[in-house]
Amino acid sequence: MPVHLWCVVAAWAVVYSSKLPVAVAMQRAGGYDNHHPRAQQAALEGFGARAVAAHLNGFETFAPFAAAVLVAHVLGARAGLIDTLAVAFVVSRVVYVACYLADLASLRSAVWMVGFALTLGLFLAPVL
Repeated sequence: MPVHLWCVVAAWAVVYSSKLPVAVAMQRAGGYDNHHPRAQQAALEGFGARAVAAHLNGFETFAPFAAAVLVAHVLGARAGLIDTLAVAFVVSRVVYVACYLADLASLRSAVWMVGFALTLGLFLAPVL
């Protein structure tokens, strides 16, 4: 399987692994409430609230990224270009989550823009 398709799997794993800091924050906030986890998450502040936001943003960015990789792949874009853009996207998502958790808001926004540009680049890769 090509690197760029493995990157779809990796990006998916980043989305779900970013739930771990959420679970830690919930546990620290009186124990993980498995009966009403969304209500508990909505009440989190500081680190916990940022962890939830980072996790949810992963869902928002995953679908366009996965679609862009598949479009580039199916339409025959150069594999090396797709691989480079896809790996860079996965790295940007890891950095994005780290910036969110560390409360580095401006850097986080810049990293989000990089991820957006990489996804756009993947959609455009077949014509480059």
